This record gives sequence, structure tokens and C-alpha cells, in this order.
Amino acid sequence: MTYLIAALLGVIQGVTEFLPVSSTAHLLVFGRLLGYDDPGGAFTVMIQLGSILAIVWLYRARLAAVVRGLPADQDARRLAWALLVAVVPALIAGLFLADYVQAVLYDSLRVIAGALIAGGVIMLLVERYRPEPMVLTAEQTPIVSALGVGICQVLALVPGVSRSGATIVGGMLMRLDRPAAAEFSFLLAIPTMVAAFAYELGQLRAPLEDGRTAEVAIGFVMAFVSSALVVKPFLAFVKRSGFSPFAWYRIVAGAGLLAMVRGS
Repeated sequence: MTYLIAALLGVIQGVTEFLPVSSTAHLLVFGRLLGYDDPGGAFTVMIQLGSILAIVWLYRARLAAVVRGLPADQDARRLAWALLVAVVPALIAGLFLADYVQAVLYDSLRVIAGALIAGGVIMLLVERYRPEPMVLTAEQTPIVSALGVGICQVLALVPGVSRSGATIVGGMLMRLDRPAAAEFSFLLAIPTMVAAFAYELGQLRAPLEDGRTAEVAIGFVMAFVSSALVVKPFLAFVKRSGFSPFAWYRIVAGAGLLAMVRGS
């Protein structure tokens, strides 16, 4: 049964990491509901690595092209600078606020519920009233727009906000088209999640307990596979239907969680 729960949590991590619905919120809530004990947070930290490697694998050709094109390709240089600028605000904020967020906000289901609902409402408003898109590909993202996306990413420190949700909405506000905003968000996830993984690995409250290696391996593999499978269908769905369905999901999920907390 423990292995099944580890597999389920790995799938939840992988599916929700790149959807604008907050993987952190889903892992915290489902971990509690399923009664999964994660001493020191080792399991959660390690399965996040599965999602990181999945997005690197999916964009391996794109990343290689950017690296090869840095000496002479203007689009490659612009994208590299845009990602570098966009990641800085979250790194600075995380350095000063991560301990407080994990110690206080992660234990508050009300905070998670409120963030889910507020994020859904904001997403609906941005979908309806966003400025006319001017940037059609991630490579065309201006530095100023990248900085705006990076500032929005800082909000994702709050559990329930969603890193991908904050950066995609930020991209749309910065006049990126929906697919371009989503793709820039995915690429920005690589340096952001690598930095977060390195920090959390160094902050583990306890080493991985003996006998739990199999659980971590199962969760890691399921996170990798589910992340790899969800990204391209998500991009295709966004092109057809936008982000409103995810916004409504957030609102319903947040309201349900709030009702559960009040009823307990």
C-alpha cells in the first residue's frame, strides 16, 4: 500500500507541476488525506527532480540549440538573457522567505485554499481582459517582460499559487501569447526548480530512512513519466481552450478544501 501511495503522489506531482493548479498544494493536501509520512521531506524533494528531468528531456533539442546558438544567434541570446533575468527575483525572495513559507504557510490549509481561489479568479480576469498579445514565441520575450514574469513567479512561494500559473499569467500580462507564455514558463521552470531542488536538498530535516529508497524511486519515476506525458497535450489544450477550465478547477478545489477545513 505504501508503494501505491508513493506512485500516486508521484503522478500527482508530475501532472500538476506544469499545470497552473499548484503541485505543492496538491502534494500537501493529498499527502495528508492519504496519511503518507515523509520524514524530513526527502520524498517530496526527490520526486520534484523527476519533473525537472522530464522538462529537460522534452526540451533537450531546444536547449541544445540555444546553447549552440549563443555565440551568433540573436534569438538564442535573447532567450538565455530573458530566462536569466526572470529567475533572479525568485532566487532572491526564496533566499529570504523560504524558511518562513515552509515553516508557517505550508501547514495552513486555509492559506492553500485561499491561494487556489484567488489564483483562479485572477486567471479568469486575465483571460478576459488581458492586453493584446505582441510576443508569439518564447524566443521573442523582451527582457522587461521577462522581469515581469520573474516578479510574478515570486508569488509562487505561497503554497496554492502555482509556479506555472503565476508565470503564465504574468506572461500574458506582459503581452505574451498563451502558448508563448506557457512555453516560457516551462523553460523558466528548469533553472528555478533546479535552484529550489538544490536548496531543499540542503535543508532536509532528516536523511532518507533505510528501506524507503524504493518509495522514492517509484515516486521519482512516476513524476518523470507523468510530467513528460502532460506537457504537450497541455500546450495543445491551451491553444484550443485557453486557461479558463484550470481557473474554474482552482476555484472549485479551493472552495472544497475551505469547506473541508471549516467542517473539521
